[in-house]
Amino acid sequence: MPERFPPLLGPTLAIAAALALSQPLAAQAQKTQPYEGFLCCSLLNDGSWISDQAYDDGRKKVVPAGTPVKFTGFGRWRMYLEIDGKKVGLGNDYSRTIDMDEFAARYVLAQDPKAKMAQWPARVREAVLARKVMRGMTREQVAMALGHPSTSSNPDPKQPLWNYRHSQGDYQIFWTDDGRVDQVFGPAEVRAKVVAE
Repeated sequence: MPERFPPLLGPTLAIAAALALSQPLAAQAQKTQPYEGFLCCSLLNDGSWISDQAYDDGRKKVVPAGTPVKFTGFGRWRMYLEIDGKKVGLGNDYSRTIDMDEFAARYVLAQDPKAKMAQWPARVREAVLARKVMRGMTREQVAMALGHPSTSSNPDPKQPLWNYRHSQGDYQIFWTDDGRVDQVFGPAEVRAKVVAE
């Protein structure tokens, strides 16, 4: 009877190799150790979960950019944080083209972004902390205000528009050639909630 496995790869090794190959690349790449830092952006917390989509349904609490957090470890397509002593999962729900180490570095910064925000005009700081955007904001300021654009809706963040979602409809931020907010398109009721006047 012919052997089912090559001589150097018995059944146990073959199963182990198959399991390793079946693991998501992000899970294999996780090397980041727990650390303390600061939230990159003003995100939305339902009490135990924050999604990278930052989908606003009007019921979640805003956790402002610069909030001190402790990154404690990874789960499947998620990282675990402590915010004010409470465990919160931050899900890589819509940006799975980046690995989880990059995801962690994107959302938990070593340097407090409020130091950079302090150099911005008061209206821009207020907009960021209220999760609103305004004409003339930079891409960095919009990301701080609304969260990073998900890679599923925005595969190339250098493109002239970013797509975001809201419970009342999707909206798009259009950029000038020099990377400033030009216009925000979407349903009027959504623009009323996300655009600072």
